[in-house]
Amino acid sequence: MAGAGLIEGEDGRHRCSWCRGLDDYMRYHDEEWGYPVRDDRRLFEKICLEGFQSGLSWLTILRKRDNFRAAFANFEPERMAAFDEADIERLLADAGIVRHRGKIVSAINNARCALDLKAEFGSLSAYFWSFVPPESERPDIMTLEWARANPTSPTSIRLSKDLKKRGWSFVGPTTIYAFMQAMGLVNDHMDGCWRRDAAEEKRSLHAMDG
Repeated sequence: MAGAGLIEGEDGRHRCSWCRGLDDYMRYHDEEWGYPVRDDRRLFEKICLEGFQSGLSWLTILRKRDNFRAAFANFEPERMAAFDEADIERLLADAGIVRHRGKIVSAINNARCALDLKAEFGSLSAYFWSFVPPESERPDIMTLEWARANPTSPTSIRLSKDLKKRGWSFVGPTTIYAFMQAMGLVNDHMDGCWRRDAAEEKRSLHAMDG
């Protein structure tokens, strides 16, 4: 029987309850969420998509992710930074994505800011992975109660402030904490989730390689 914050799938495995037993959500949970990512394109894609998620569910964005990739030059910052007003109008007419002018303009702006970050730090990965939170910020046991009480963290607040200072937008502390969860800067798989130990092992290997 699954504990609080977990669901039991038809395969008998316990997963974080947010994936709700939906096939595409479970694949994302099992194969991507919480695993460390150092690839700059994937990091940039995720921070953009988290901005588009604001006010929506991640499931909505996940199901449109391929459309977003096609519309936004595969989230390659160098290509997106060159988008102009014609591209904005093209994107606003694209029914396959979230057609929100402010979020579209933000993503293009953030691409330009990402190029500045890469020039300063060598890579987006080097920058973002300098914000791994200290152990004192993390719970001994990841529970549903802890997760609900902590939609942000001191580190996500600090990272959000630093990005905003550098000109980024749609990067509030809650958005940034969701980014940190997804990209493996933290491991927020529930205790008892069948992917928690695997995510932690990959994070440990990542730390050795990093």
